[in-house]
Amino acid sequence: MTGSPVTGLGSARLGPAERAMALDRMASGEEFDVVVVGAGIVGAGAALDAATRGLSVAVVEARDFASGTSSRSSKLIHGGLRYLEQFNFDLVREALTERGLLLQRIAPHLVRPVPFLLPTTHRVWERGYFGAGVALYDALAFQMGSTRGVPHHRHLTRRGALKLAPSLRKDAFTGAIQLWDAQVDDARFVMTALRTAAQFGARIASRTQCVGFLREGERVTGLRIRDLESDAVSEVRAKQVVNATGVWTDEIQQLVGGRGRIHVKASKGIHLVVPKDRIHSATGILLRTEKSVLFVIPWGRHWIIGTTDTAWDLDLAHPAASRADIDYVLEHVNAVLNTPLTHDDVEGVYAGLRPLLRGEREETSQLSREHVVAHPVPGLVLVAGGKYTTYRVMAKDAIDAVAHGLDGKVAESCTDRVALVGGEGFPAMWNARHRLAARSGLHVARIEHLLRRYGTLVDDLLAMVAERPDLGRPLTGADDYLRAEIVYAASHEGARHLNDVLARRTRISIETWDRGVGVAEEAADLVAPVLGWSAEQRDREIEYYRKRIEAERASQSQDGDHEASASRRGAPDIVPTL
Repeated sequence: MTGSPVTGLGSARLGPAERAMALDRMASGEEFDVVVVGAGIVGAGAALDAATRGLSVAVVEARDFASGTSSRSSKLIHGGLRYLEQFNFDLVREALTERGLLLQRIAPHLVRPVPFLLPTTHRVWERGYFGAGVALYDALAFQMGSTRGVPHHRHLTRRGALKLAPSLRKDAFTGAIQLWDAQVDDARFVMTALRTAAQFGARIASRTQCVGFLREGERVTGLRIRDLESDAVSEVRAKQVVNATGVWTDEIQQLVGGRGRIHVKASKGIHLVVPKDRIHSATGILLRTEKSVLFVIPWGRHWIIGTTDTAWDLDLAHPAASRADIDYVLEHVNAVLNTPLTHDDVEGVYAGLRPLLRGEREETSQLSREHVVAHPVPGLVLVAGGKYTTYRVMAKDAIDAVAHGLDGKVAESCTDRVALVGGEGFPAMWNARHRLAARSGLHVARIEHLLRRYGTLVDDLLAMVAERPDLGRPLTGADDYLRAEIVYAASHEGARHLNDVLARRTRISIETWDRGVGVAEEAADLVAPVLGWSAEQRDREIEYYRKRIEAERASQSQDGDHEASASRRGAPDIVPTL
């Protein structure tokens, strides 16, 4: 099974050969209907929306897919419960609708329900206040027909809550409300959306930077791009260009010239990863802080704890978590735990930037999460803001603007009815997981792990293992992942470098105590033949990865943002952008 459809439109495989073919097509002089700049969740969604409307599509990304905000989120698909306090019912309703679509139709293999406890500290008014909000949350979801698979909320006594979460301090709360949302591996979702767009004919190339725009008078007619792997410069012609670069929106606007119509401010959010045994709980926990909300999120054999919300005006490519950030998260989660967490309990840390629409207020927690689409000059569409959960709506609105700028009729968006690759038939394959285990020789727990990451594309992995039984072994030092997954990341999922594999195709860089340093050599040996690395390049990849981890660890011991950023910048990128 190769991921190729019978239509001949394209292949869902994003390997080295597919990247080379995409770049050749872009440089051929062909005029694409739309070229998307940026391959985070919004860019991936825009590419998929355009391709499924029958448009010819190209996508360029200066780094790896989802290497910015879209791999560093809280990994939740949620309606935004706290937006109810702001009376932003439309935003919550929209997000809950999207949550239902993702759970039930678009990505049942990647998005799954997750429970949370919301502790209350006052017996009467707070339970009534929060209870009313959560009831409205469920009611809005029910109104949109999107509750299937997500249970209704329920009220718990303190004793009932402690049965679910014995790690909570008895004196820290009086009762709790249990509610449900959903979670996702954000980077894998982006990559899967891009593979789906490729299946419908999109041409996609990572490590390809937009260095300028082509113009005919006032109109934007394409891009000038540089392949950062070969340093080759070429021109891509397009009827319409979509800028979906998130926190880099203003920088791309500057390449066009003139004042931009959309202004984005970056807000930093950090997350800690701790082992599952450090918090004894059968459910996630949702805590209110003086500024926002803190989540304790189940994540396999780990917990993800976050997030913060602070302004960031330093290096956009490498946001850094300082010791002060880590202390802040630990302080707030420890306020409700009977056994406090320490720095020694933290096995992983990551920091990401939210692209917030710039407003008059300076506090980032007050800036808008809603998205904006603009058509500032002919041929160029800008889309910014929003949240991960509503990426499909943002993408639809962006391509609606593209359609407005194209001559002739363009079909309506159909992405609410298109499953991502691996999603079609997933429930049936999940039901057959014991037979798959027996046939493949893998334990059923391994099959479940693969199904939750690849869906029905699990056949690709099982075929690799059948051909090379050594790929059916776990990766030494990161035994949640099979060796086949490392090879597949390079052969099918667009990984170009070791960091791409360990930080985004897998989560080894935040899920192991040494942050993946111990598996770097084995992983590099697995992907080297696929990517055609020389012995020198293989060694360089390992050394770069080690230096990146050293720089991240150093940054996390610094007191403030400036010092942390300076430490993080101590590790150069293996493929520097311009």
